[in-house]
Amino acid sequence: MPTPKRPPGLDSPWTVKIIKWMSAVNVRAFRLTGGRLGAKWRIGSAFPRGIPVCLVTAIGRKSGQPRTSPLLYLPDGDRVILVASQGGLPKHPMWYLNMKANPEVTVQIRNRVRPMCARVASPAERTELWPRLVEMYADFDNYQSWTEREIPVVICEPV
Repeated sequence: MPTPKRPPGLDSPWTVKIIKWMSAVNVRAFRLTGGRLGAKWRIGSAFPRGIPVCLVTAIGRKSGQPRTSPLLYLPDGDRVILVASQGGLPKHPMWYLNMKANPEVTVQIRNRVRPMCARVASPAERTELWPRLVEMYADFDNYQSWTEREIPVVICEPV
């Protein structure tokens, strides 16, 4: 099967602005409703069943201010597994860069907020987790094929 071609609008500056706007709306809806709204992603290969969304708050590496992002996640026991795909854009998402600079984060799943420590999965861990992540959301494979960077997998563990 041929590798999917990168969508032409993906590199537009508007794409990042739309992602930021949609994320802000999602965070607001999630917080106002305790996750009743905004806790499922139903776009692309997630349609119609949906994939779980959590809120991750990390400290901005430049601003020092808390920054919250709605992210797809794979539950793994007490751990929360995240993918820094940013839809296959060529640069890492800001939340990922913030986590690398300060791995102490909070993760909210529905009404439950937990302090966690984030770290990048080792190559062996990524190899083990990637098929599970793609099984959960097949578009991750497309995103990887659209970018030259290796999309990082992030493991958040309880503190």
